[in-house]
Amino acid sequence: MEDEDEVRARVCLTAVAPPSDPWLGAMVAEHGAAPVWSALASGAPPPGPAGSPPVEAWGNAARKWRGWAQRSGKVDPDRLLDASAESGVRFVSPGDPEWPGRLDEPRGSRLCYGLWVRGLGDLRNLCLRSVSVVGSRTATSYGAHVAAELSYGLAERAYTVVSGGAYGIDGVAHRAAHAAGRTVVVLACGLDMDYPRGHAGLFADVARTGALVSERPVGRTPRAPDFLVRNRVIAALTPGTVVVEAGRRSGALNTASHANDLYRALMAVPGPVTSVTSVGCHRLLREGRATCVTGVDDVVEQVAPLDGALVAEGPPRIDADLAPETARVLGALTPEGAGTATVALNSGGDLEGTIRSLGMLAAAGLAERCPAGWRLPVRGGRRRHR
Repeated sequence: MEDEDEVRARVCLTAVAPPSDPWLGAMVAEHGAAPVWSALASGAPPPGPAGSPPVEAWGNAARKWRGWAQRSGKVDPDRLLDASAESGVRFVSPGDPEWPGRLDEPRGSRLCYGLWVRGLGDLRNLCLRSVSVVGSRTATSYGAHVAAELSYGLAERAYTVVSGGAYGIDGVAHRAAHAAGRTVVVLACGLDMDYPRGHAGLFADVARTGALVSERPVGRTPRAPDFLVRNRVIAALTPGTVVVEAGRRSGALNTASHANDLYRALMAVPGPVTSVTSVGCHRLLREGRATCVTGVDDVVEQVAPLDGALVAEGPPRIDADLAPETARVLGALTPEGAGTATVALNSGGDLEGTIRSLGMLAAAGLAERCPAGWRLPVRGGRRRHR
């Protein structure tokens, strides 16, 4: 867990600067958020290596720094955190137990200072076994059918479906996944508002079992560039992205580009050759950037090497995304099952912590109840987790 000053600084940065700015992101990575925010709030030059030229000589960077510094005077971290809490929104930063492990991979965070989260689901555990399903806002009946079938089937297999909460394919994917399991909505605005407004009921339903996520603080309305930035997070949270339908200029193609950049598995669903909403999918397939998928089995086959593989025997390998305590609990589980107290003893933990870890593992589809207590999931064989 990062210290309090660092977390508060990251809270403030989400309110004044875009998460996609490479210069500021590199600065935070090198010096930490607290020194960067201290310099902004005090009107000082940005931290940099000794002997570097004055910021006035940096052109566009100087203008950006001055703009962020001016906005910093209006940010009160305590007030922002209190307003967020009143809306049921919490802040998750790197090092937090709920921080998704994939964002710590090379290129994974991509200048993400922190995430605002709303909902009862634990974001880290929701993303352990997950797939992004995205597509056109103007979905056809064919696209909606395929998105629903894929998302429901993935949720049945304990995969969390991640998407952007928009009309069309996104909304269909969220509803189908929520009906069978859990889903995560990544938004481009503050989580105290529902955008689009027509999905307010859907977002409320999702919050009961899953999570809504944004890089923007409460009170922030979405702007056009924010949706492209949001797409980066959709791709980063999961090991694979499925594009169900995409027109020539669809935002789903932007998500696909981020998935390629982040070395995530990219998949596309073929459509009728006469459909304008499948032009983007066909281009991804033609250019060799995506793998053709037509059903749940195809998708699982693409993400399974990144998520876990069926084996006949041998101890489970521990997933790098798991917290150490939770990983020890997973290592103590067997296909035959054991009581909670036995799992706690074998994992070297206390009973309360073991119960909490078992709940997280169950939410991620890595553990299940049985007559003996708790066991590894049985789906045609034992699973080996990386």
